[in-house]
Amino acid sequence: MKVSEALATRLSVRDFLPDPIPEATLRRVLATAARAPSGGNLQPWFVTLLTGAPLQALVARASARALEAPRGESSEYSVYPDPLVEPYYGRRFKVGEDMYKLLGIPREDKTARRAWFGNNFRFFGAPVGMFCFVDRGMGQAQWSDLGMFLQSIMLLLREEGLDSCAQEFWAMFAATVYDELDVPENLMLFCGMAIGKRNPDAMVNKLVSDRAPLDDFATFKGF
Repeated sequence: MKVSEALATRLSVRDFLPDPIPEATLRRVLATAARAPSGGNLQPWFVTLLTGAPLQALVARASARALEAPRGESSEYSVYPDPLVEPYYGRRFKVGEDMYKLLGIPREDKTARRAWFGNNFRFFGAPVGMFCFVDRGMGQAQWSDLGMFLQSIMLLLREEGLDSCAQEFWAMFAATVYDELDVPENLMLFCGMAIGKRNPDAMVNKLVSDRAPLDDFATFKGF
């Protein structure tokens, strides 16, 4: 698969098949993804992957915790700026509305929307859940390294015929993740990621988010 094909077919998959993923495949993907760019070669990423009983234990605990703290625990970083101004607010709003339209859930049906949101805790049924951490001593530049590492993982998963959904959502329940996984105190949770094979029959997996035209974000000089 070409890199361009992996990029074109990568989606935030929100409905997975239960098919198990071989550990050898995941090890190969991660080892290759570690070639991602890293300023000063710091390689500030740490990951934990779960499947089977450990994954189900985490899912059960997080789901129960959500009933106690429906707005989440104390997040250690803001996933979005507050306020989120245009054009960014409009982009976020539209992709959400497009998703719920595919699901047939109207805006006024808050109960159904909350129920769907709960799928985040279950990694959308994926057989593998991954968490990405960064050392608390790292700064903004190293967080950009995490993004390049995670993008590399997602593209390599496509090469393997697999799919993913990056979930910054998990930052809202970092305390639960830390406790359940016995995470060292020097590490901060950045995000989770659902990994598996997409359900080809799920309407939600037909969602393709808009992208701004090239001239909206690129400037060329001297060409």
